[in-house]
Amino acid sequence: MNSLRLNVSPYSSFMHETKVDLGNGIELHVEMGGEIGNPTILLVMGLGAQLLYWPDFFCKSLIDQGFRVIRFDNRDIGLSSKVRHQGERLNTLKLMGRFALGLENQGAPYNLYDMADDVALLIDKLELEQVDVIGASMGGMIAQILAARYPDKVRKLALLFTSNNQPFLPPPFPKQLFSLVGKPASNDEEGIINHSLKLFKVIGSPGYLNEMEAVQTARKLYQRSYHPAGVLQQFLAILCTGSLRSLDKQIQHPTLVVHGSRDRLLPPAHGKAVAKAIPDAKFELIEGMGHDIPPHFIPYLSELFAHHFKL
Repeated sequence: MNSLRLNVSPYSSFMHETKVDLGNGIELHVEMGGEIGNPTILLVMGLGAQLLYWPDFFCKSLIDQGFRVIRFDNRDIGLSSKVRHQGERLNTLKLMGRFALGLENQGAPYNLYDMADDVALLIDKLELEQVDVIGASMGGMIAQILAARYPDKVRKLALLFTSNNQPFLPPPFPKQLFSLVGKPASNDEEGIINHSLKLFKVIGSPGYLNEMEAVQTARKLYQRSYHPAGVLQQFLAILCTGSLRSLDKQIQHPTLVVHGSRDRLLPPAHGKAVAKAIPDAKFELIEGMGHDIPPHFIPYLSELFAHHFKL
């Protein structure tokens, strides 16, 4: 940890950024804030989502409640290493069909087990004994694998709008799914920003989107990094990982599963399935929340997680 060069984040004055070489060919871009020595919360984000998808207000709320907070770009996204794939092109629709039925898929450049290994290596490189983990969406899937396969690195687990991908769960609503995997109308900056805005509207909490803020966020994300190939490869990683249900049964950590009642990308049945599979997990449904973390819900969410970790 001492050898890391920390610079003030250009996005948040209370966060410092650095690059961490994991030693497996991957370098992760990391931001951290809060007092060294405070209990650490590691935030793991979802599909195609840069670390800035963890809102500053959310991170600051946790820091103010006495935690050290670490967020990072997963491999293939943001300012972390990109993975070049030389193999054959995979048929995504065919993989999705097999995935829904619980059949095994192969051929992705990497899977969620590899991404969980990245997180385990990051914990080692930052010389952290044990961390509390909050995983959102795909990040929640990674967090489930991390807790099951590296139990000594995790103290407590919190999962936000995620799934264990067991067969026959209700699929994403078509509009939400296609907005996530669809292509923008044009590839210039405005086309990408309009596409992002549409995505925020479709998967987010109905009635809680501030359009001006959403446009600013989309622009900031686009200017920081735009790498659609990485989003596709992360999607393939999910499809080639399959069900985590048997892993969930191995998780012994105190676990809180939180889901929004208005999530149409991963309907609440996904969160309930996770909570049912993990021994003694608690499930909390938040009325009116979709597949995002809007400011309106942050005070409640951050208090919920802080309370879980302090118990």
